[in-house]
Amino acid sequence: MSPLLGSADQPLLASPIGRRTSPPPPPQIRSVPFSWQTYTARRRCAAVMFLYFLGLVVFYYLYRWVRELPRVPDKGNKYVYVTGCDSGFGNLLARHLDKQGFRVIASCFTEKGEEDLRKACSGKLITTHLDVRSKDSVGKVAAMIKDKVGESGLWAVVNNAGVSVPSAPCDWLTIDDYKSMLDVNLNGVISVTLSVLPLIKKAKGRVVNVASVFGRISATGGPYTISKYGVEAFNDSLRLNMAPFGVKVLCIEPGFFKTNVTDSAILSKNVNAVWDRLPQEVKDDYGSEYRQKALQLISEKVAKLSDGDLMKVVGCMEHAVSAVRPRTRYSPGWDAKFFWLPLSYMPSCVQDYILSKEAIPIAKKL
Repeated sequence: MSPLLGSADQPLLASPIGRRTSPPPPPQIRSVPFSWQTYTARRRCAAVMFLYFLGLVVFYYLYRWVRELPRVPDKGNKYVYVTGCDSGFGNLLARHLDKQGFRVIASCFTEKGEEDLRKACSGKLITTHLDVRSKDSVGKVAAMIKDKVGESGLWAVVNNAGVSVPSAPCDWLTIDDYKSMLDVNLNGVISVTLSVLPLIKKAKGRVVNVASVFGRISATGGPYTISKYGVEAFNDSLRLNMAPFGVKVLCIEPGFFKTNVTDSAILSKNVNAVWDRLPQEVKDDYGSEYRQKALQLISEKVAKLSDGDLMKVVGCMEHAVSAVRPRTRYSPGWDAKFFWLPLSYMPSCVQDYILSKEAIPIAKKL
């Protein structure tokens, strides 16, 4: 007989079908009374963890500082080729390396730049004319360097030559404007490097390329940021290619400094020249007040942002040339370290929002 139906000696079992079961009781939450001892212990633990972290950071920077102290020996027999020595970083670097005992070959675009350097430096420094846009000029200087260095090779080339104009919103410019700057800032760097690369491989030396924080983030229109992005790409590919030969390829990414690149007079003259040749339709798009606001931005903000201590950059260049263990990248300038580089790692929408907030408003809006 079925056990559900029961029997004489077996009681009837209730069927579970249709039976309502009550829900399980909710879990009891025990309230933990506040304890000052627990709170204090947790704060002490957090403080200890912070101190450990701070100690690791201090140890890292101390270790890096000690590691980067040694300099290469026999500087008097090491030739360093520096471009763009008429003024700014290149001029100061040539003087600085000359004082340290390197055999400096300083290339200038003007005769005045050569003459001023010869007066300020020792007799060991060699000056020469160089137009990085000219294949013949680059080849002529490379042949002279080959005769000078002989079998020892060239220790370093510092690609410093560059220009910052013409710069303007993209639709203000022509393809010739782009070509003129790329010929100096990008093609010039590549041309000079390739012309002396066999000599650098022979010495197991260095290539030092001066880019910019604007090689990391494009905060303005025109060819300048494009040229610096190109320098960064050339620098990275060359670094990988030359590593098996013992050649170090290093990049300098300065922020804003008081040089011809940020000179208010040069930049203002550039804005006026480009604006005056614009079609009236483009002028109407931007508005008649746009030019004046752009000039005001250059004279006020660019001047305030620019650091007058050029040795911050020159010191990085010198370290790249003379340190036994140089860094792969240098980012001199507080604005580079704490604004431009962090901004370059942010999402594009964040970059666009921040940069658009500081942009000059146009007259013709959608």
